[in-house]
Amino acid sequence: MTASAHGSANAEVIRRLREENVERVRVAWCDLHGIFRGKTLMPHAVADALTQGVGMVSTLMLKDTSDRTAYKVFEAGDVQGLEGFGFANNLLLRPDPASFRVLPWATGTGWMQGQLHLPDGSPVRFDPRQVLRLALERLHHAGFALRCGLEVEFHIYRIEDSRLDPTQAGWPGEPPAVSMIHPGYSLLAESCADQADEALRIVQHTALGLNLPLRSLEIELGPSQVEAVFDAGEAMQVADQMALFRNGVKQALRRAGYHASFMCLPPFENVMASGWHLHHSLVELASGKNAFMRATPAPRSDHDNAEHALSATGAAWLAGLLAHARGMAAFCATTVNGYGRFKPHAMAPMAALWGRDNRGAMLRVLGAAGDAATRIENRLGEPMANPYLYIAAQVHAGLDGVERGLHAPAATHTPYGDAAVALPASLGEALDALAADTTLTAAFGAQLVNCWTRIKRSEQTRFDAAADPAQWQRREYFGRY
Repeated sequence: MTASAHGSANAEVIRRLREENVERVRVAWCDLHGIFRGKTLMPHAVADALTQGVGMVSTLMLKDTSDRTAYKVFEAGDVQGLEGFGFANNLLLRPDPASFRVLPWATGTGWMQGQLHLPDGSPVRFDPRQVLRLALERLHHAGFALRCGLEVEFHIYRIEDSRLDPTQAGWPGEPPAVSMIHPGYSLLAESCADQADEALRIVQHTALGLNLPLRSLEIELGPSQVEAVFDAGEAMQVADQMALFRNGVKQALRRAGYHASFMCLPPFENVMASGWHLHHSLVELASGKNAFMRATPAPRSDHDNAEHALSATGAAWLAGLLAHARGMAAFCATTVNGYGRFKPHAMAPMAALWGRDNRGAMLRVLGAAGDAATRIENRLGEPMANPYLYIAAQVHAGLDGVERGLHAPAATHTPYGDAAVALPASLGEALDALAADTTLTAAFGAQLVNCWTRIKRSEQTRFDAAADPAQWQRREYFGRY
């Protein structure tokens, strides 16, 4: 954005504050775990924030899922390698005026997303949004853009007791006591949709009020489980939409007495795991065409050959995702809880395999020769994943496949029985796989990988030491995410 355009965008925000009677503005930043943090400004302070930024403590970049700082920031050398960090110093949060909106659930409240910068004005290179921006720049240099579509499963419960008694406070605190909004085990049942109608209406009005491209709301198989599906869009825009959707529906539902959880496996018996299925395709910058689509099947190919449905570029991208599946898991299934989803016959992957419209495989290829909607669905992700890092992982893994001309194996017909590369069985194993994947670690950069690994190992270590693992997950994930 040019200086002139930026000035005009700032002026538009100030105009809207006045004309729409905005009483306060939240300036938010998406942390490593996909949660928005920030400050609430009074209207008169917004002009300064737009031109000068807002100070924010740097330890927010260094926290694990419990909000504990994983670095000893007051000990010399412990943040070595993290340029611009130390002693809980300030970073600068710069609001993006183009992101301004009035929140549909919070009267008189404006909102802007910000980008973190170092005191010298340079972007924080391991800020998740900056990580994705750099990945997309790399993709742009290769002649492509990335188009993504979201399918997000999550759970909604009715709050029976908020458990905000200060005598029972903890770090983290107890989550609310809840009841279900539908009984489950009746996939796509209209009767369950009607039972859940009040909560789903709140989700609908929140998403549409935020100008998110919500396409459908659906009843998933598990008790109190639902799914939101969105229209496809440009990768950065989609990542922003995912972060905003999770943030918005949790807040709007909470005000109405509901608890939304994007935890993969909520802490109840008979619960069904939630996944985040990321549909994506490449766009040729020169032509605007889907780079995964081919006009006709490759000569002498059959349906088990990747190039029967995908272009050579698409097949190589598919092979890159498979080659880096184990290391990529650390950015797609990002919690201790997320690895409980990888079970046989659960429409969740267990191995680095692809299939034609096969929901048991990690990668599901959709479309055929001549189909402009040809795409790959990655079923590895959990709904708590940071959207910027999840999507960046697709870019770095897939582009490596394209650059090296990798070839995909034959499609699977037995996703739970093939002798193939198994996906990690735990967060710790995924982090080990990431460390061993020198291509991915180089692409993401040492700062991001080292910080991510340290924070996530802190999470794993605390879980391993928990006297009651189930209670640990209730407090760590269910109440907060």
